[in-house]
Amino acid sequence: MIEVPEVVSNKARAVGAEHWLTELPELVAGLEADWTMTVGAPYKGATEAFVAPVTLADGTDAVLKLFVPRSRDVVGHEITALRLANGEGCVQLLRDDASRGALLLERLGPSLFDLARPIEERHEILCATAIRFWRPAPGCGLPTGAGKSAWLAEYIATMWEATDRPCSERAIDDALACAQRRRLAHNDERAVLVHGDLHQWNTLQSGSGFKLVDPDGLIAEAEYDLGIIMREDPIELREGDPRDRAHWLAARTGLDATAIWEWGVVERVSTGLLCAQVDLQPLGREMLATADHVAR
Repeated sequence: MIEVPEVVSNKARAVGAEHWLTELPELVAGLEADWTMTVGAPYKGATEAFVAPVTLADGTDAVLKLFVPRSRDVVGHEITALRLANGEGCVQLLRDDASRGALLLERLGPSLFDLARPIEERHEILCATAIRFWRPAPGCGLPTGAGKSAWLAEYIATMWEATDRPCSERAIDDALACAQRRRLAHNDERAVLVHGDLHQWNTLQSGSGFKLVDPDGLIAEAEYDLGIIMREDPIELREGDPRDRAHWLAARTGLDATAIWEWGVVERVSTGLLCAQVDLQPLGREMLATADHVAR
């Protein structure tokens, strides 16, 4: 019997993948035999996939990640992003099997969340790590920021109704307007490989530095990643002028504060609605309360 974290189970059920939960023990056993490794108890903090420590036959510590089935593109995009990064600013990919949604990754240390660093230090680390990850990647086949902003707009409009309108219509209108502006602003020549989910749980210690895990894999303006930082720590964002964070991030990276702000608006609302859908609370309520606050 494999114990799957509740958030992962809820996400599997939300996308109609109950069969995956039933078949998971057999899937893990098959990979354990094929890749000659021993799989430990899963990490309880996982939200998007089954993630567990493993020990390889030669004694190497690694990590197994098994995706909740949504679409094969999700697996392929992460594999592509990991190969492009090749361990620079991001976890090293050791082995993969896209048909089974399985990745074998290097084992890293604790996350920024586990290390409980002050918010200012966290933001500095997130920026420094993202800068190492960003790189041109023309022709790689990954989705673009224009496509992602269009998808997010459709998701926001649909999920607001599906979750019984858990935030104000003004917050939804603000997010949709920001998504439209970012879609129109996409520029292939300026776009780089971005992580797509840059936060403290996805930033793990690696020696004296840090590496990212779980890249979505997008070709977009780098400001997209900093919009994720605008989404996180929603209560702290309301303690002063919310735009101060966007201006600090822009000054630290040499990027555009308005683009950072607008991606933050879109990501805050879309992620708050996702949290409402899978009952990841109180985070969802906090994000949507901040969305209402900034929309006013």
